[in-house]
Amino acid sequence: MKRVITRPDFDGVVCAVLLRAALGRQLKILWAQPNEMQHGLVQVGPEDVISNLPFNENGALWFDHHVSNEPRLPFKGLFRVAPSAAGLVYEYYHDKIDARFQHLVQQADKIDAAQLNLDEILHPERYPYILLSMTIFNDHASDISYCDEMVSLLSASPIDAVLADPRVKQRCDRVLAENEAYEKHLKDHTRIQGVVSITDFRGLDPVPNGNRFLIYSLFPQTVVNMKIFHENSKTVVKLGHSIINRGCNINVGRLLSRYGGGGHRGAGACRIDKLTAERDLQVILDILVANKTDGQDDIAT
Repeated sequence: MKRVITRPDFDGVVCAVLLRAALGRQLKILWAQPNEMQHGLVQVGPEDVISNLPFNENGALWFDHHVSNEPRLPFKGLFRVAPSAAGLVYEYYHDKIDARFQHLVQQADKIDAAQLNLDEILHPERYPYILLSMTIFNDHASDISYCDEMVSLLSASPIDAVLADPRVKQRCDRVLAENEAYEKHLKDHTRIQGVVSITDFRGLDPVPNGNRFLIYSLFPQTVVNMKIFHENSKTVVKLGHSIINRGCNINVGRLLSRYGGGGHRGAGACRIDKLTAERDLQVILDILVANKTDGQDDIAT
C-alpha cells in the first residue's frame, strides 16, 4: 500500500495508527477534509487506503462509518454506520493489530459518537483521551504536522507519555484556556428557537473555537445545536444532537447531504454559498424546529 488518506481529527488519527500497525510503519499519511474528497481535490491512487472520508473508487481499500457516505459501488474494505471509522479498521485487521490498541479504539468510539456524560463535558482535563482529542485543530499548516506527531506518539507510547510530550502539553494548556473563553462566546452568540440552539459566529473573526460539547450543557432544554460561521466565500453550517437531552429526531447527516455536506445521524456539516445562505439556513432551521422523524432507523452516532 502507498498511503493512508484520512481526516485530521481524533478518529482519523486513530485510523492511521491502526493502519500503520496492520500494513507497515512505512505507510505515508495524507490528511484531507471530506469536502476535498467530495469535490475531487484529492488525487487517489490504486494503492491508497482511505478512511473516515467519502468513498473514492480509485483507492485500494476504504473504511467509513458516516451514514451520508453509504456506498453505491462495490469496494474492498468495510463500511457500516458505527461509532467510529477506527473501530471498523480494527475489526477488519483484528488478526494483524496488537490487542494493546483495543482501549484506544474504545476511546475513539466513545469520542466520535459523543457518548460523554456531564462531568466529561465540563472537565475534560480529568479524562486524558477526551482532552487529547480536543488538541487537534484544522486552522494552520502546523496542525498537519501535529497530527503526524500524534500518530507516532500513540503508536509507541502510553497515554501518560503522550500527554507529557511538550508539544501536546502546550496544546492541552491552550485548549483548557480557550474553553473558558469559548463559554462566554457561546452565551453571547447563541439564541433559542423551539428545541434548537442557534450559535451564530458570522460576525466574528477569527471564529471562536473550544469544547464542542459545551453548548449542550449550557442549554440543556434544547435537543440540537446549529452553529453558523463564515469561511472564505462560504457559510459553514454545523449541526449536532445534544448529548444531554437526546430528543432530536432529525438525521442531520442525511439532511446536510442535500447541501453537499453530510455526516452522522447525530452530527454533520456543510458549506453553502453566502448568496443563498439565508434561504438555506431558514429551511434547515424549520426542519430542526419541527423535529419530525424521517422514518429512518439509523444508529444514533
